[in-house]
Amino acid sequence: MKIDSKDFLVPEGSDVNLRKWPTSVDPVYNSEDQYRKILEQHVGKLSEMQELHYASNQYALLLIFQSMDAAGKDGSIRHVMSGVNPQGCQVFSFKHPSVAELQHDFLWRTTRDLPERRRIGIFNRSYYEEVLIVRVHPEILESEGLLDVPHDSKTLWHDRYRSIKDLEKHLHSNGTRIIKFFLHVSQEEQRKRLLARIDDPDKNWKFSPADIKERKFWDQYRQAYEDCLSATSTVEAPWYIVPADDNKNTWLIVSQIVLDTFEGLNMAYPKMSAEWKQELFKIRKQLEKS
Repeated sequence: MKIDSKDFLVPEGSDVNLRKWPTSVDPVYNSEDQYRKILEQHVGKLSEMQELHYASNQYALLLIFQSMDAAGKDGSIRHVMSGVNPQGCQVFSFKHPSVAELQHDFLWRTTRDLPERRRIGIFNRSYYEEVLIVRVHPEILESEGLLDVPHDSKTLWHDRYRSIKDLEKHLHSNGTRIIKFFLHVSQEEQRKRLLARIDDPDKNWKFSPADIKERKFWDQYRQAYEDCLSATSTVEAPWYIVPADDNKNTWLIVSQIVLDTFEGLNMAYPKMSAEWKQELFKIRKQLEKS
């Protein structure tokens, strides 16, 4: 099965209903061996594209991962980016904001960690938490010290969506390409994974009682995600809804989307001037004699 990135793309202006988006699709691999072969090919190609990306020094690439708990963000980042040179890639995970971070606007703490040109930045959660968890738990707003918080909550979220889109449009205009992944896991699969974290001693460290607490807000989170994906998927910074019940399938789909994005960029290795080529020729002659 060929992976078509467009199958997972949220078109700009669409009205997302997550009940209509599958959490599981037919596997793009027929066996464990084929899965490993495809992933190895994808990882190898990503490594080549990263080298070209770094050498061309034209773009920055930002990958954003969002999901319900236990959907596999960490595993996706680990497997898909396993062949990427660490010197050209940085991963940031955003938890509850610190006291210092709460003294700034809601975009401040993440914009500090945006990738520079030629680098890949990965956000494991991101500024989107400010229209997701904060929406589900509006009491968090009290700690943000906002002035004149609108009484109409729709106005607040609309304003934040607009701020996010303005930021992403600005970044795109200045060479940062943004890909946003929502890993779409089913409530039943989440239950199985949380149980596995309890039953497997090697996974106990992954379990947090907060996961069970947040699970009770499943419907509220789904609504928050639907509104967020609908409002903020744009041509410049698209959202992809990736089925996440099968981890291996997820990794192959995510890696293909990243590859397609890379291949859509106008990148080339720097051209050497005639003077520099002549200089290299002289240096080579010197090395041959030494």
